[in-house]
Amino acid sequence: MIKNNAVLATVAFALVVTVTSVSYTFYQLYETNRAKHIDNIFTKHSLISQIYHTYLIKQISQPMFEANLALYDLEEILDEEKYEQIIRDGKVLKSDGDSDEMIEMYSLAETPFETDISQQVITSMIEYRGNIYFWVESARHNVLLEDLSIEPYRPINLLSAYGTLMGILLISFALIIYRLRPLRQLRKQIARFGEGDMGVRFRIDGSDEIALIANELDTTQNKIRSLIESRTLFLRNIMHELKTPIAKGRIVTMMLGDEKQRGRFEGIFERLESLIGEFALIEEITSGNQYHEKKEYRLVDIIDGAIDMAMVEYEAVEREIDSSVKVDVDYRLFVTALKNLIDNAIKYSPEKKMKIWMEEGEIFFANIGEPLKKPLGYYIEPFTKDNPTKDSFGLGLYIVDAILKEHDYVLAYERRENMNCFICVPVKPKRR
Repeated sequence: MIKNNAVLATVAFALVVTVTSVSYTFYQLYETNRAKHIDNIFTKHSLISQIYHTYLIKQISQPMFEANLALYDLEEILDEEKYEQIIRDGKVLKSDGDSDEMIEMYSLAETPFETDISQQVITSMIEYRGNIYFWVESARHNVLLEDLSIEPYRPINLLSAYGTLMGILLISFALIIYRLRPLRQLRKQIARFGEGDMGVRFRIDGSDEIALIANELDTTQNKIRSLIESRTLFLRNIMHELKTPIAKGRIVTMMLGDEKQRGRFEGIFERLESLIGEFALIEEITSGNQYHEKKEYRLVDIIDGAIDMAMVEYEAVEREIDSSVKVDVDYRLFVTALKNLIDNAIKYSPEKKMKIWMEEGEIFFANIGEPLKKPLGYYIEPFTKDNPTKDSFGLGLYIVDAILKEHDYVLAYERRENMNCFICVPVKPKRR
């Protein structure tokens, strides 16, 4: 599946990589900006520590302490329940000390002697429900202050930039997919053309690369169609023109008094008619214009039809075929192919006998005889044969091979002991 959509898979992979890279970059920007925002806010803690330290050493009174806090938009949380909830559930953004130090301070504060360390202050910045709090701790006293002038970090601009960039990437990906759609359609049209549909058109409106390729294919297809039509017309005209003199020649032959000469001429005209029939069959198979109606038939029935067409005795053909085996074929064409295989097997067998059987879906046509002198490919070519005879034009195996390929079979050859085996091997059709 991926091989059939390699371009689309590549574009999708590029999109995933780009989105992942951009998302990671924006996440790093978010973390960096958030850390800078927290650091900027936390610089206020030195001022708070100074005010609180002054309050601790009794240099300012409680009202003056509160007034100084209000001056910098700081408000002390006096509600004990709220105080405990914020300390418990709030998120500590930054602190200039830790709880272990405060425990030590508390233990020092319980001594009867006043020490400098009992006046040390630790400030922590806490975020709770969208508000910023400063928790100031000392050995003597703790206070929780809400900063009314500062809001938590909200990366609205960064999110807007990220959303805009993601939107651009997705729109670009959608446009690429839209521009690649004609490629998929073009592939289907080429597949139809390869299957013999000469009426398919490749032309696409536009001036991009895909349209140029499609239009060049359309031009090439028109040339191929013209060549095929010219060849078909030429062959049909030749065959039509030859049939008339052959028919006249056979009539004249019947009037000859010399029986020997009459027999010779009849043989010549029969050979000419056979050759025209074979040419017509080859033209039908290779032109791609003929519609072949394939249906399921029992293989034994097709073999019986082939024996009848070959006009050989049934006793000359030994058959070991399960009557339940069925094949999906064009009956007339497939019978013709098997007829040629049966005819060749009997013709080139000293015993004038042959055998047909099946192994793992493969159909074997075997006879006892001399092995082939050349590779099978040589005999599949038209007008080739080892032993020229008056009854053959060297087109039999060529026609067999062409018909089998139309039915998703290939012709193979195997030598077993003293037997020549021609095998019809089924192949899986390629997926489009």
